[in-house]
Amino acid sequence: METQLKTLMNTFPRPGRVAWIGIRPERHEPVKVMEEVEVSERAGLVGDHYGGRNGNRHITLIQAEHLPAIAALAGRESVDPGLLRRNIVVAGLNLLALKDQQIQIGETVILKITGPCHPCSRMEANLGPGGYNAMRGHGGLTARVLQGGRIRVGDTVVVLPEDQAETERAERP
Repeated sequence: METQLKTLMNTFPRPGRVAWIGIRPERHEPVKVMEEVEVSERAGLVGDHYGGRNGNRHITLIQAEHLPAIAALAGRESVDPGLLRRNIVVAGLNLLALKDQQIQIGETVILKITGPCHPCSRMEANLGPGGYNAMRGHGGLTARVLQGGRIRVGDTVVVLPEDQAETERAERP
């Protein structure tokens, strides 16, 4: 029974894709929209002010399918991903199912999903009164960079099978 549940939890209908990329060059400054970004094991997204400060939070990801829900809960027509201050918007993959999983973005970047990315008080200013609560449960995830490279808008996002993820770890110096 446990094996069957494990199989179910590791089976995804299709890969996701990178729909949007943003970096936060300075604290409290607007997010800069990028078409591609360099990713480093030490600094996370190169050029993002937060990247290297906490190894478990190199990168923040949010699911594209949650953006309309956040907008509706905030009483808005739509929401610009830059207002949410996350780094990568992923479409077509249930991010909440990825706790403790490893994902590969594009050809080389490998991330370890480390936990939820809770909203901050800035959501009140960015989305209006109630913005913080509109984001609760929809804030996305944090990730640590295991292998760097480049991420581009349109790159595929695949969940690495557990045995492949362990092999990747063992092969790294």
